Amino acid sequence: MDKVWLKHYPEHFQKEVDIPDDSLPDMLHQTIAGYGEHKALSFYGREISYNELGQQTGAFTSALQQDGFLKGDRAALMLPNCPQYVISYYGVLQAGGIVTQINPMLVGKELAFILQDSGAETIIIYESFLPVLNQIIDQTSVKRVIKVTLEGSGTEDSQAIDFTDFLKRTTNPPVPVDIEPSTDVAILQYTGGTTGRSKGAMLTHRNLLANVIQSHEFFKDTIEYGKERFLTVIPLFHVFGMTSCMNLSIYTGSLSIMLPRFELDDVLETIKERQPTSFPGVPTMYVAIANHPRADQYGIDSIRICNSGSAPMPKEIMRRFEDKTGAAILEGYGLSESSPTTHCNPAFGTRKPGSIGIGFPSTDYKIVDLADGMTEQPPGESGEIIVKGPQVMKGYWNMPEETANTLRDGWLYTGDIAYMDEEGYAYVIDRKKDLIIASGYNIYPRDVEEMMYEHPAVQEVVVVGVPDPYRGETVKAVAVLKEGETVSEEALMDYCRQNTAAYKVPRIIEFRDELPKTNVGKILRRKIREESTE
Repeated sequence: MDKVWLKHYPEHFQKEVDIPDDSLPDMLHQTIAGYGEHKALSFYGREISYNELGQQTGAFTSALQQDGFLKGDRAALMLPNCPQYVISYYGVLQAGGIVTQINPMLVGKELAFILQDSGAETIIIYESFLPVLNQIIDQTSVKRVIKVTLEGSGTEDSQAIDFTDFLKRTTNPPVPVDIEPSTDVAILQYTGGTTGRSKGAMLTHRNLLANVIQSHEFFKDTIEYGKERFLTVIPLFHVFGMTSCMNLSIYTGSLSIMLPRFELDDVLETIKERQPTSFPGVPTMYVAIANHPRADQYGIDSIRICNSGSAPMPKEIMRRFEDKTGAAILEGYGLSESSPTTHCNPAFGTRKPGSIGIGFPSTDYKIVDLADGMTEQPPGESGEIIVKGPQVMKGYWNMPEETANTLRDGWLYTGDIAYMDEEGYAYVIDRKKDLIIASGYNIYPRDVEEMMYEHPAVQEVVVVGVPDPYRGETVKAVAVLKEGETVSEEALMDYCRQNTAAYKVPRIIEFRDELPKTNVGKILRRKIREESTE
């Protein structure tokens, strides 16, 4: 396989990185040794140094162990971004446990499934989410509930242990646990279940440390040890936030400026006051900032790295954001199954809008035929993108058949349709399952969305296929207009007819005030599709 993308790497960059035989707690302790007095976390004015983070993490580990928590036990985290998240995460790992990441937006049935599937007996939960847990706790293995109370909250729950009280349960140091980084699972990262039953990707300590080291090597000209400030607003339960905010920040001895949710004015004020240097985000965050009338007045150009992930970045939004703020967006790509990042547009070389960039160090990738999954496609020809590297998961939790389908000969089959150009830059067209086939024509929703984003009245749009008795499927667009803008369905269709092939033109256009999203800000295409076919 000709790795043409490696020619873009500067001479002082490693194309293959060495991954030490360390666990994530080892990584934390190495940072404490080198940057103990540096600030690690900032949360609404409260700051915690690395030394303090180490002490509190140790207290959490010791309290778990005193309570009978053993190596391999699972502990679920259901928290917004806050210092207690980091303390719990590393505290569980230091005890040899496995962290089960929980999206706080889950309803009872969804929460019950993940708790049952993972077998978690411990949950660390923000107290506002306790009513959801209490509805289904009898259906789970949960025996230990540790509640986190943030300022302004306070709900009595006799079954829950207060987080602060839990840290005080013992003054004993934590008992060292032997962790095998390459085989011991650190995280169960549940996929969204868009392809059916939600699956727990088993990410080992080595997988996660590898992706942090790969990330640092790829951005090493712009990330200095002990000097960076990460704006951590993307949720840490999401694999992108976990690696690109929390773990990368700790690895580099940086400050993580934590916000529990994306509220535009709060984010802009935080940028203005704290001048972050790195802002991992998702497209909807950049959409919101690009549409703010005074975004250029908040000093956003302090941010050297705006790396976008989780969902495709529309080129028009990228242009608008950059024109207004002066900050550059580097679009990347990854999956829960790859810890997550495999690709990114390089800060050190050519950036190609619309592309996911080139592979990270120690990452191989190729485009293979959709039918046989093996024949490598030439440049410009689309197929399924498959990847290989030390960040690729061990497999799916208790799902050997799914694991065998997804991991083949060391390659991770992503389910994404992409092509590669002559220089090795990859372009993701769509998910295999999102492909629309209308009258025999293959239509990629992203192609239609990119075109519609260029209309001056369109703020956000999602395109799905809906059943059609004649064409098999037809194209439907659901759009949100910018504030103060109006356009009729027919006028928008006319615009589409003028700007794309006739078979791609949406036959149905629906206007909404907002699109359904995950609390990472990723548009829920599946929900739109389901609503459109009911």
